Amino acid sequence: MQITVRIPSPLRPFSAGHGRVELTLAEGERATVAAALAALCQRYPGVGARVLDEQGAVREHVNVFLNGESIRALEGLASPLRGGDELAILPAVSGG
Repeated sequence: MQITVRIPSPLRPFSAGHGRVELTLAEGERATVAAALAALCQRYPGVGARVLDEQGAVREHVNVFLNGESIRALEGLASPLRGGDELAILPAVSGG
């Protein structure tokens, strides 16, 4: 199954400049957001270090959306994926 991951501009130096990455995942129970992020992190470790913490959880100031909906409102990293789904990584913006 193939999914797309959208990479925000601040993380593109760590994804060889790619703003979109196509990932191929195995069908079945392993097809989750966690599996997709693991595949992304394997391909681009610099992205992984900035998206996931040492325990493998999404960092507090990073948002991940599955087809436009926050994974925090779904099943988190256990949210299932289907072919053609799109993940978007968005670092939180703050300032003063």
